[in-house]
Amino acid sequence: MASATPPPPATEPPQHTGTALELLVHGVGGATPQEMLDDPRTVRVTGDATAAVYRRTEDAHGEKHPERYRDEPVAEAYCWSGLTSGNGSRALWLLLLPFMVVNLAHWMRPTATGRTRAVRLYGVLVRLVALSLTVLLTAAACEVALDLLAWQCAGADACAERRSWLGFLSERQGGWWSQPGRRLALAAVVPAALVGLLWYLSNRTWSAYESQRPLDGEDFAEDESFGAAADHGADADDHPRPPLPVRPALGRPGFWYGRRLVARLRAAHTAAGFLTVAAAVAGAAARYDRGTEGPVPRFIGAAVEGGIVLCALVVVWVVCRRGRSERTRDTRLDGALISCLPGSALALLGLAVLYASWSRPGWQSSGTLPGEAAFRFLALGQGVLVIALAVVALGLYRRIPEPRTVLYGLGGPAVAMLACALGGVMTGGVAQRVADWLDGPGTPGMGRSSDIAGPPVLLSWQASVIPVLLLLLLVPVLVLVVRTARTARRLGPVIEAEYAPEPSDEGRTRRIARIRAAAALTDSAPWIVGVVSTASLLLGAVAIAGSWYSEQVPGRAADGSGPLLESFAEAAQSTGSWLIGFGFLLFVAGGRRAYKDASARRTIGILWDVGTFWPRAAHPFAPPCYAERAVPDLASRMSAWTSTTPRGRLVISGHSQGSVLAASAVWQLPDATRPRVALLTYGSPLERLYGRWFPAYFGPAPLLGLHRSVHCWRNLWRATDPIGGPVRIGADPDPGVDRGPLRDPLAYGRTTELPLPEPILGHSDYQADPAFADARADLLAELGPHVPRQAEARTQKGTSGRSSG
Repeated sequence: MASATPPPPATEPPQHTGTALELLVHGVGGATPQEMLDDPRTVRVTGDATAAVYRRTEDAHGEKHPERYRDEPVAEAYCWSGLTSGNGSRALWLLLLPFMVVNLAHWMRPTATGRTRAVRLYGVLVRLVALSLTVLLTAAACEVALDLLAWQCAGADACAERRSWLGFLSERQGGWWSQPGRRLALAAVVPAALVGLLWYLSNRTWSAYESQRPLDGEDFAEDESFGAAADHGADADDHPRPPLPVRPALGRPGFWYGRRLVARLRAAHTAAGFLTVAAAVAGAAARYDRGTEGPVPRFIGAAVEGGIVLCALVVVWVVCRRGRSERTRDTRLDGALISCLPGSALALLGLAVLYASWSRPGWQSSGTLPGEAAFRFLALGQGVLVIALAVVALGLYRRIPEPRTVLYGLGGPAVAMLACALGGVMTGGVAQRVADWLDGPGTPGMGRSSDIAGPPVLLSWQASVIPVLLLLLLVPVLVLVVRTARTARRLGPVIEAEYAPEPSDEGRTRRIARIRAAAALTDSAPWIVGVVSTASLLLGAVAIAGSWYSEQVPGRAADGSGPLLESFAEAAQSTGSWLIGFGFLLFVAGGRRAYKDASARRTIGILWDVGTFWPRAAHPFAPPCYAERAVPDLASRMSAWTSTTPRGRLVISGHSQGSVLAASAVWQLPDATRPRVALLTYGSPLERLYGRWFPAYFGPAPLLGLHRSVHCWRNLWRATDPIGGPVRIGADPDPGVDRGPLRDPLAYGRTTELPLPEPILGHSDYQADPAFADARADLLAELGPHVPRQAEARTQKGTSGRSSG
């Protein structure tokens, strides 16, 4: 008897997985919606002219027709290039580079656990360094306007005759403005206007860039985890997920909304600027009154100076008193402080101007305006603060040493030193250049055919160290050139083996090897920063000691030391002022080109975008933080999609700096939303730049937590990419996040499929690589609903949708 035919196995009906969304985020240099979506017809879904989300016109209502998108996701492009590019006037933001650099130092502290006091001390020291830079910039403006122009040039007949526009201030004319105090009072308008401009720009850019309130939601405690294991579920074979780490700082509700601190710091720094101008004006008049029996009572000057000192102490207290508040979205403002502190400083400036304008018939200007000691103590104080910051940072690093952290945790102090060096070089160089211009054929401070005394001796020394520093930099540059050449030669056989059995081409191999070796130079940046910052600290100490000991400019201080040293000192002094003038022009021209030209923006944009990614936590006059607008935009868009689209899946796809924005936005999502999100990064500096330089925010623990909190993550990278790299998620077993290095170029020589030579893509066009489409397809497949029968297939494939835990 024939056996009965067994019934066919039961099959599950196909399950509708819901519409999928791919949210594309471009990187450095920006891109148009048409380029990102590869379609000339696009429509804006949400946003404004500065930053917005776009779709293809045919996909405008894709979520209403899920049957059309079973194989491909609905593509959206978030364009944020309007936040970092625009008209050429934005190049003037480059003049705020020292402020941006010192703001970076705040975020570079090492990872710390249970060291609350040390972390607070680190923040206080950085904010004090930032405050000193504001005082230094204002003092430089005072040096040019008050000392060189109003005090020295207008007080010297020969200089005033050459500058006819200063004639009404000349002592020879004997007009109302000819008295030194009145000249100083009039010149004070220039530095006061500069301080007012900085206040205006800081206030205006806050409204345009950083005023976006984060998502509403409950506040998170410091020890709250990313989410319960139930949010993520378990794998088909019931393997539980490992414990989740604590929520990182970038995931706190108030991280991207620092309005209260920025407003406090803006008030304090504005007041510090006005007080610096007031001290320069009132100090000169009070010094004259103390030395003579003039018509002005001495107690008036003492009262004005006492008010300046008292207000300055309040400014320091405000700067030290409060740091960032990130646990909650702090929407409060210290209204009385914000209004009264700058107003009080401005009132003191007004009193100083009135006091200096009092008639003093016997007062004549000679030499330099008193202020040499102020510049010396300011430079010395900056050095002491940087050294103290290094001690605190090293103590934090020793508590939790992470091998990938740059300079053993001293990245923040090194960068703070660079900010001070930039400020000192700009101050000294500009003062020396203006003095050379005013003095015509003479050399200020040299005593030979000079009409004016020139800037304070310390500023001349600081300008003179510029060529010395450039000479010192030749050594590490040569070392890097030689090392890169050797690396390229070693890579030749490796590259030919990768593309075997294709016939070798010496020229093609050499070009690929050279690009790979040059891309590896990014990993040498910490060493270069360490060398430059150390040299700046030592040269700054030499400048302070030399000016203090000799009381003369370098060219005069070297007299009698031998022809070679004398010639070198004079050449350094004259070359420094010309270099700062030439560098200033190149700086502004390069900034304009970077804002207008996409190719130039890609070249230098990563450094600028790293600097302006971080909120203004140390210096309120730093360039605005675009991330305080972009991160809430992305988080809001992802939350809106997952909440309004039933069973909707979402892949956020970020290139370069866009990957940093994407990761930051994912951290801001609610716990219930992140498991429905997949992350695709390519050309990403998440670990290579951010993880090494900002370990407290993108170090190994935060990146591991990010990997565990999203459903799945893939990261694509190339060895020819100078910016992107692996994210190096450390977990057991290997989570398989990194996919690379991808082959670049795709073909070594000509093939039947690729008959023309393939370009070496480096940091661009990751989407042109077949690996991109494969990674996106894998993520979408893993985001699908959990189907038990597919567990075995997923296990065999090795890319389980729940393996990210």
